[in-house]
Amino acid sequence: MLNRNIETFLGCEATFDEASIVLFGAPFDSTTSYRPGTRFASRTMRQESYGLETYSPYQGRDLSDYAVFDSGDLELPFGNPVVPLRMIRERTETILAKGKLPFLIGGEHLVTLGAVEAVFAKHPDLHIIHFDAHADLRSDYLNNPLSHACVIRRCWDLLGDGRISQFGIRSGDQSEFDWNYGNQHVHTRLFDFEGLSQVLESIGDRPVYFTVDLDVLDPSIFPGTGTPEAGGVSFTALLEAILLVIGQANVVGCDVTELAPTLDSSGVSTAVACKVVREMLIALGA
Repeated sequence: MLNRNIETFLGCEATFDEASIVLFGAPFDSTTSYRPGTRFASRTMRQESYGLETYSPYQGRDLSDYAVFDSGDLELPFGNPVVPLRMIRERTETILAKGKLPFLIGGEHLVTLGAVEAVFAKHPDLHIIHFDAHADLRSDYLNNPLSHACVIRRCWDLLGDGRISQFGIRSGDQSEFDWNYGNQHVHTRLFDFEGLSQVLESIGDRPVYFTVDLDVLDPSIFPGTGTPEAGGVSFTALLEAILLVIGQANVVGCDVTELAPTLDSSGVSTAVACKVVREMLIALGA
């Protein structure tokens, strides 16, 4: 049994027992390869979420009509990621054990690995849908295999070939593309979401972990991230793709990562991130 966080994300007022979705934050950015700051994302998003309404005109639904529980942020140690990943995995296991859907807010993208480990243990036939600017398929980064630049490769270590599909990719080391030549390990769609519907059809009703790295957005829309990459997708394109995934796939866990709010003093990036989370929560609850 978890207690409700004192300051919750907008509209997430249900108790743990009432909720079908459980939100939690993983404020960790110790392996960030360029500009840190994602550790502040979940806390800042809670504060700034009240600048939005609970109603979504995109979906014609209201977040307050769905039972979402906000369990707050994990108190993660900095430095070596092994202990934080274990803590994320344990929190995810607690949520899954009660038949609820875990929704993780990062933090750098490495935090996804802890959640995926727990979800994979419960759903051995798991697939991953991954939105990102970066392939994250390096075997290691600066001799560290547990880096946010390696998170999808570590997920592949668990799932194996043909069970990870990534979209929006526009950056990566040549070694990543050489390793995945011809999409032999991971289905990679460069630059946009074309082919997403067909991938979802091929997955069918098998369980899906859905991970959204917000730097898939163009930095003109979302500059508040540690590794911005020009040439990204629009907010509208991202929202349409998100709603397609949640509407068509059997999503059993998800996350939103890589907002670094201090890198965008205007607050626009945080507002965008909050809107993405609101829309995902409504779609998942519907």
